[in-house]
Amino acid sequence: MEDAISTTSLKVRGYHLDGYGHVNHARYLEFMEEGRWDYFDKHPALMSRLGKGDVAFVAVNLNIDYRQAAVAGDELDISTRLSALGGRSAKMRHEILRRRDGALVARAELTFVLLDVASNSAVAIEGELRDALAPLVVS
Repeated sequence: MEDAISTTSLKVRGYHLDGYGHVNHARYLEFMEEGRWDYFDKHPALMSRLGKGDVAFVAVNLNIDYRQAAVAGDELDISTRLSALGGRSAKMRHEILRRRDGALVARAELTFVLLDVASNSAVAIEGELRDALAPLVVS
């Protein structure tokens, strides 16, 4: 499903770099967050279901594989997809590619839960929300 994967781009700037002249590892978290925002921008029905304030999207685990360094001036494409849907959690996969040569810069899998804000506990992913998420899963 083509619209199940969103891709956003950014250019590496000087403030993204560490003392070694390549993107600081923590900046990749921000790049991937930008990818998730783009994903949800492209799926507004999901945000309307989550945007009522009683349920929050909460990251509970993140595993990142750093493959190649990105440097100032590199243009990066961040692709984001829903990769798994469980009963109480789901996973999103991110891939960051360098545009000039297609090299894989980083890959990550983020596990999230939907948190009931009032009770501070994870809620089941079911009903209307599950029906909206299930067709978007791309492994």
